[in-house]
Amino acid sequence: MEAVLSRFFKCSQIFSSSRFILGHHRLVYDKFLGPTTTTTHRLFSTSDRTNRSKMAACSTSPAIVSRIMRPDDANISGNVHGGNILKMIEEAGIIVSARHCNRYAGEEGRDPCAPSLVRIERMDFLQPMHVGEVAQLQADVTFTGPHSLEVQVQVWAENVLKGSKRLTNKATLWYVPVSTVAKTTAEVPPMIYQSEQAREAGQKRYNYQKAHREENDHVVNNVLEHRPMDLEAELHTVRYSQSSLIHLVNPSDTAIHGFATGGCTLKLMDEVAGITAARHARNRVVTASIEATNFHRPVPKGSLMHLMGRITFTSGRTMEIEVVVDLEKMTNGGVTKERAVTSFFTFVSLGADGKPIPIPPLKVTTEDERSRFEEGKGRYERKKAEREAAKKMETQIHQN
Repeated sequence: MEAVLSRFFKCSQIFSSSRFILGHHRLVYDKFLGPTTTTTHRLFSTSDRTNRSKMAACSTSPAIVSRIMRPDDANISGNVHGGNILKMIEEAGIIVSARHCNRYAGEEGRDPCAPSLVRIERMDFLQPMHVGEVAQLQADVTFTGPHSLEVQVQVWAENVLKGSKRLTNKATLWYVPVSTVAKTTAEVPPMIYQSEQAREAGQKRYNYQKAHREENDHVVNNVLEHRPMDLEAELHTVRYSQSSLIHLVNPSDTAIHGFATGGCTLKLMDEVAGITAARHARNRVVTASIEATNFHRPVPKGSLMHLMGRITFTSGRTMEIEVVVDLEKMTNGGVTKERAVTSFFTFVSLGADGKPIPIPPLKVTTEDERSRFEEGKGRYERKKAEREAAKKMETQIHQN
């Protein structure tokens, strides 16, 4: 079994971390990585994978998921909890990726497979969703590699009483299919692209995130010491606001392959990040965005997930929270810990009028904290530069 999992883990390493770009900064993302593909695929673009695979290229219909938001979906502010939205997004991604990967299951000895989430490339929280609204999700397969596929999800909030609808979330996710019989990574059927340009744009996105993932492979072995909140620590320091959670992976947390679903893990991560942010701001907070999230290892049923959140950077109105998930396995009388997931969440604090308010500056007390602060500052400045570039491009387009 260990050999099988090792092979799966090796395949999952093809994904790399990348910058996260907020919703209206799509122009910058398209400029460097190319436009995303559309949901209508008609023209077939040949590739090396087509010659290698015996499967015919196919087009998979979007997965459409709808669910009314109830009071138990809300956070303390009364809006739908970001973790619940993350879980719904991941479930929609699983549905469409499973449909695509199992197009030819049973033919030529091809086993059924279950997709596993290995990376979130970007996640945009554009607007809040409210209790009573209907969440409508559309998930599309937008690129396929030999053993992985990209899924893009959009979320709308529909007010059925007023007949209105608004876009609230965008996400790009990567999945790897695992055979439910052989327990090994499976081959992904190639897809039909709208044009050769669309295929090349998808290949750029694939290469882009792959390169950045490889740059951060060193974090896989950095298991952290989990400590409870230190109430005696100075206010607005890392030690004061850091939060942790230990969760036993139950059958209800897993999919058919026996590992914790990405949606379950993301919801727990969002909760830990939100607690950390609220402790620092001492006010109500909401998730604004999520930096590239890497799922380094699957988390099997019966193991423990150690989640820890710590603040790394603050700007005038945002705060960055690093969240890591370490896997603890208890087998044969021994205990092993391994890094399973890494991510950076960005939060804002809201005033009584629902608008962002200033964030208390982070007080760094050690060289390690200072180093993480500078790294967070670099990510913040990079995204700020991208926002300014997007506005400049939008202005040029309107002028022309």
